[in-house]
Amino acid sequence: MFHTFARYIHIMIDLCSLLTDTSLGLRVLVGADGATGRAGQDEPDRPVRWVHITELPDPALYVREYELVLTNGLWFDGESSAERFVASVKRSGAAGIVFGLRRETPVMPHELVDVCARERVTLLELGISVPFTAVSRAVAALYAEQRQQELMGVVRRNNDLVQVISRGDGMVAVLGVLRRDHPGLDVTVVDRAGRDLAAVGSPLDAEKLRAVADALGRHPPPLEVALEGRGTASLFLVDTLGSPGGVETALVCLRSMHELSSGELEALEQTARFLSLEAARTRIARTVEMRFAGELLDMISSGTRAEQEIASRLTAFGIDTRSPLAVCALVCSPASQERLAELAEAITGFFITEGTPAVVAESGQDVVTIFPWQRSENALHALVTRLVNAAATETGNSRVVAGLGDISPSVGALRSSLLEARETCRVLRRRSEGPVAARLRDLDMYRLLLGRHSRETLRELAAVVLDPIRAHDRDRDSCLESTVRAFLDHDGHWAVTAEALHVHVNTLRNRLARVASLTGRDVSRTRDRVDLFLALEAADTAERGR
Repeated sequence: MFHTFARYIHIMIDLCSLLTDTSLGLRVLVGADGATGRAGQDEPDRPVRWVHITELPDPALYVREYELVLTNGLWFDGESSAERFVASVKRSGAAGIVFGLRRETPVMPHELVDVCARERVTLLELGISVPFTAVSRAVAALYAEQRQQELMGVVRRNNDLVQVISRGDGMVAVLGVLRRDHPGLDVTVVDRAGRDLAAVGSPLDAEKLRAVADALGRHPPPLEVALEGRGTASLFLVDTLGSPGGVETALVCLRSMHELSSGELEALEQTARFLSLEAARTRIARTVEMRFAGELLDMISSGTRAEQEIASRLTAFGIDTRSPLAVCALVCSPASQERLAELAEAITGFFITEGTPAVVAESGQDVVTIFPWQRSENALHALVTRLVNAAATETGNSRVVAGLGDISPSVGALRSSLLEARETCRVLRRRSEGPVAARLRDLDMYRLLLGRHSRETLRELAAVVLDPIRAHDRDRDSCLESTVRAFLDHDGHWAVTAEALHVHVNTLRNRLARVASLTGRDVSRTRDRVDLFLALEAADTAERGR
């Protein structure tokens, strides 16, 4: 409703259009810059909303901004009355004054000219033979002509937008139609996650995208938002046709509502409606594609379908199955169904930008992507690292990790690569540091073993060995656990460990003998060292997984 109201109060004509109408015979006596005489004839374009006829000495209460005030000067009674009338007109924000001469006042009062020049209020003179109704009709005709032009523009733009949507050219193409008709508008499509979905003109930086996202999170979202360094921006909400959680997207224009003309407002609203159609079309297509990709992933995982059927599905995604195939599993932390959906969108966008066909399948635990790859494994690792960094940015700077399977030489080897990728991803997910992308063979064996267990199980495994040590440290204020850690970190070198701990070697031996008596694990035996090492790693892994 606000936009509709704003549209009609913004429909204006310009003063020059009236001045060029020879039937009116309007003459500029004072320009907006206060220039008089011949200098005042060079009056620049001035917006005029409508005309207002008045003989009140102080008409400010009744004159709207940008109205052209028509008067015969019945209120005129010397310089003081002229000052009062001009001040009132100026205070109302009117476009100017048209003084209609009459038989009783055949000459413009010089006092009025002087005051208008001093106050820089536009003053026009209308001849005795021209009635005010002629000015009103001229304004109405110009108003109707402008509205007709705007409506014709709406129809033409509507046809062009229909073609863009029907071809599936995307949001950038939709904005391109708007930009063609209104090249001065800088607009960006922003979603509730603060992502720039499409833009023409001056882009928004990350801080301003976040400000728009915060505004979209309010209920209801505002129609304007202040952007630091860019002034006030207008939001035109994009209805995503019943999406859960309220408004998700807006068309952002880097001007306030009151700075936009009626034609610009109409075009922005029209564009927002077509963006709604494009968003709905994209969502439906993406839902179908994700379901298709999920079915393909299930087929590969189960190993029960014929290779030909899997190859046919891959071909539908534009993938040449004669090429070697790469498989990558990704997950973000903290993980949720909504975050995984965002991750899948980010991955899809990455491969579109790369110009590489890919299957992107979202499951309840990760997002798997399959794509052709004919280069080296090192080049693949570099690509996936870039993918992880891009996805982390798109999902709000969350931690994203990726597990890589071996490059599959054929469709038949995809299942093995998929299992490797998912297992590696699961291990990386439990770590809060280290590489963000790895292959199964890059991981230490003990990390693979520990990575197969939940945090609760890891704590239980660690407790079997470490609880007696920790109880001793707690009760006697000793440091047996840190001593074991130091001994293992220094590869069992007694002298080096003692020096690192700043103790005598005999003190170190006594501490580790106490550890053996409490746990039954003697550091002089390899298998007992392994038990102590795994217990400490299990405890650390469980702690980092929080």
